[in-house]
Amino acid sequence: MPDLWSDLLECLELTSGRSDGTDGATGSATFEGRNQRLDYHRVFGGQLLGQLIQASRLLCPDKAVKSLHTVFPREGRADEPVIFEAVRHHEGRSFAALTITGRQGRRVVATTTISMHAAEDGPEHQAVADVPPLLGPEHRLSLDLIPWETRAVDDLNLTSTSPPEFEFWMRTPDVDPALAPALAAYATDLTLIGTALRPMDGLGQRGNGTQFTSAVTSHTLWFHRPFRTDEWLLLRQHSPLLAYGRCFGRGDVLTEGGVLVASYGQEALLRVAQ
Repeated sequence: MPDLWSDLLECLELTSGRSDGTDGATGSATFEGRNQRLDYHRVFGGQLLGQLIQASRLLCPDKAVKSLHTVFPREGRADEPVIFEAVRHHEGRSFAALTITGRQGRRVVATTTISMHAAEDGPEHQAVADVPPLLGPEHRLSLDLIPWETRAVDDLNLTSTSPPEFEFWMRTPDVDPALAPALAAYATDLTLIGTALRPMDGLGQRGNGTQFTSAVTSHTLWFHRPFRTDEWLLLRQHSPLLAYGRCFGRGDVLTEGGVLVASYGQEALLRVAQ
């Protein structure tokens, strides 16, 4: 298996295809992205989230992603590249609105609505719980598919019961800060299902396919402020609901200094074996 970090960075380098600039305010383009080389037959949704953000940056380079809502209609095949069809519906001086569809042949694997915003100044305030002190290296915890350092007190692979809450610290190697939204989006897709499972005795995150079946159906992110991923970030999340074969979770991304930089929410299929 190749180095997961360099492999992910290469996946975020999309190649450009057809482009229709039209009148400047609207237009479309296609991009192609390869998949991570994992021992897994499906495309990881976090990879697609990162690539969707990168496609939006290529189409509207003068603005940053403000929010995106992505639906995953069906699983992607790891052995086939994804074509991203991006449509810019409007772009003004402050905001832009896009839709991007990820396809493998006739199969739609992701559809997303993206809002972008040009940087501007204004008053600030926030109301979130304080960030705890950064955990020491003795709390290093390997999280599958995340190719950078993570630290946590709890382990989602344990099968004992706990409240549906989980938080972990993360820091990537040195990287271009322009990649921060894509890399953070990648990380937010991994642990919300495991968080929803914590109150269930005997179930851990690695039981997918044996003890339970899960698949992310939609994922939403909001980016509030610029940030870097090669500085420590805390991902604080909880799952308030598991019902009718679906789970819901949400979280915040905060800097070590307690600044709220992003928020996210996710719904997923979650069927527990009877």
